[in-house]
Amino acid sequence: MIQIAIFSDVHGNLPALEVVLKDMDRRGIHQKFCLGDLVDFAPWGNEVIQKIRDQNIPCLMGNHDERIAFDMPVFPLDKHSEEETRARFIAIDHSKKHITEENKKFLSVLPFHLKLNYKIGNKHWGIQLVHSSLESNDTYLYDSEKDEVFISMLDDSGADLIAMGHTHISFAKQFESSRWAVNCGSVGRSKEENRLASYLLLTMDEEKITPEIIQLAYPVEKTVRQIRESGIPDYYASFLKNENVLIL
Repeated sequence: MIQIAIFSDVHGNLPALEVVLKDMDRRGIHQKFCLGDLVDFAPWGNEVIQKIRDQNIPCLMGNHDERIAFDMPVFPLDKHSEEETRARFIAIDHSKKHITEENKKFLSVLPFHLKLNYKIGNKHWGIQLVHSSLESNDTYLYDSEKDEVFISMLDDSGADLIAMGHTHISFAKQFESSRWAVNCGSVGRSKEENRLASYLLLTMDEEKITPEIIQLAYPVEKTVRQIRESGIPDYYASFLKNENVLIL
């Protein structure tokens, strides 16, 4: 049996990341992978990056990482309200000003996606890691997506399981031949009702892959307090507390 942990979308929320990593250690999970988006919306972007670097956790380049690394422009999104649009511009600008040049360089060379192969007995399991899809790190794929979309991704990658993040909403979909599409949710900015920190635990043996979404409480008040004491809009603090703020 082999177990690995996959997580995504920390978004500068160090307290949430610390709880998730501690839970992985408690379970004896030594292989950890991050699907990207280390920065924006909470004030510990540099500390989160340093934690990933210190632990040598393989990490993909999320869309927010790419934007900060290359100082890419920010454009309004049709799905966002005027309030969220204003907050988003300010929060991303905060990251551009505060992420160190060394950490921007680190983000700039992260891989776009990664394929893993595990051999257990006579069985090889292919695990495809993406931030959002094989072609883009900014594609929104939800549980409601047609099965054919995920099956096509699995076919294109030649994988048994594809793991993604980006939407901040976890799900696990199984298809024929025991193939899976799994969204591991978000560590630091969950859009699920419970707002818990989320990650994916994969258990593999010679017969099957078993995905399990782990969701954990973390000291959200610490994150809320630090957001409100930083230059990041209170909008994101209210969201973490689920105070009638809708973020799409």
